[in-house]
Order: sequence, then C-alpha cells, then structure tokens
Amino acid sequence: MQNTLLIGLSKQMVLERQIDVVANNIANMNTNGYKADRSLFQEYLSSSAHEDNFAGTDRRVSFVQDRATFHDFSQGSTEQTKNPLDVAIDGSAFLVVQTPGGERYTRDGNLQINNQGQLVTADGYQVLGGSGPITFQQTDHDISIAPDGNITVVEGTSTLDSVRGRLRLVSFPDAQRLLKEGSNLYAPGEGAVPVVDTQSVLRQGFIEKSNVNSVTEMSRMIEITRTYTQIASLLQQQSDLHKSAIEKLADVPT
Repeated sequence: MQNTLLIGLSKQMVLERQIDVVANNIANMNTNGYKADRSLFQEYLSSSAHEDNFAGTDRRVSFVQDRATFHDFSQGSTEQTKNPLDVAIDGSAFLVVQTPGGERYTRDGNLQINNQGQLVTADGYQVLGGSGPITFQQTDHDISIAPDGNITVVEGTSTLDSVRGRLRLVSFPDAQRLLKEGSNLYAPGEGAVPVVDTQSVLRQGFIEKSNVNSVTEMSRMIEITRTYTQIASLLQQQSDLHKSAIEKLADVPT
C-alpha cells in the first residue's frame, strides 16, 4: 500500500477515536462534577517500504498516533442550589463512596438521605466519613456542613448541635491514574493511592458543574469532522490516480 494511503488511514483512525472522546464530553456537559477527557497525540516515524531509494530524512515516513487520553481536572463552575445536602469541592479533593466493587471517588456533591437515614449519592451509594457511613436520625434538622466536611445537626427540640460525622476528602498525587467508571465515579488505577486532603474546602448549598465548555467541544467536533472528510477526499483522489495509472499502463498497443 502507498505511504500516502497509510498516513491518511492512520490519521483517520486517530480522528475516529478523538470523536468518541469529544462526543462523550458533550454528552456529559450537564453532569455534575464531570471532568472532561483530552487526547494526546505523537508523531510516529517509520521507514518506508523502499528506504534505500531515498537519502537522509526522506527515508522516514511520519504517521500520527493517539498516544493516550487524560483527565482534565480543572475546576468546574459552581451553581448555588441552597440545598443543605449539596456540596461543591473547592480544590482537588474527592468524596469517598462505598460501592459493591469497593471504595470509589467522585466530585459530584449532589447528596441525599436514603430511607435508612444514610447520606448517599444520587445513585444511592453511601458517602463515607472518617468512621464509615454517615447516618442521620429522623428528628435531625438544620443540617450544617462545615468547609472541612464536619457535619452537624440540631436534634429534635434541642438547641445544641450534634455531630453526625465528617466527610472524607482525599486527593491523589497522580490523579491521572484514576479510572473512570459509570455513575460519575472513579476507581483507583494501578499506583493511585489516596491521601487525606486537608487543603480543599467544601461549600454547602452549592454544586460543581461539569468543566466541559460546550462551545469549545462543539467547535472541536466540527473541526474533527471536517478534517476527517478532507482526508477521505484525499485518499479517494489518490485511489483514483492509481486506478487511472494502472488502466493507462494496461492499455498497451498491440
């Protein structure tokens, strides 16, 4: 196969996977606490099929390769909800939740109380404090979540605050090792070790929105689509050129 076709196909394969990444970002632009994914590319140099016919740098053919994707952990905008159970994390920390697969981590602070009185995520996973799940009593009211995650309530007719726990906030020295799962959760990848985060603070009554910029992502989608179409047109032209050349060479006068 001609080098032009190989290079074009390598670029199309990369663009196809990049479209998947951008499409997933767009689909989650309204997901609380969602962090966008980005693609990494690198030049891949390979010798051509007839390298002895060329001299110097002409011996190498430059392909494109999608090296990996990475998480964009930049802070998303916050929205005031005035819901006492909503918390926005100001910093790089994650909330810790308990799932059937073990502890997972999330930036989604849209919290609720289930019918057992436990603090849970919107998907029903228990939110963990320093001593395990955080449980409220039926008579609790005036829930207050301090910037450090300490949760206090007023119990019944009492005028004194009662402590119900303290939200666990953890961060990761290398957060890129976290693996995205469903339900807006992260699983600890190989080498991803959580450490107690004392720098981040919580804002009660607020929620962190997705950090996806809809205009940027839509523009990127249009750009990728146009590039893919241009390469397809180039490959078609090359194919037509080869076909024409073969037809002319085969048309040998008798």
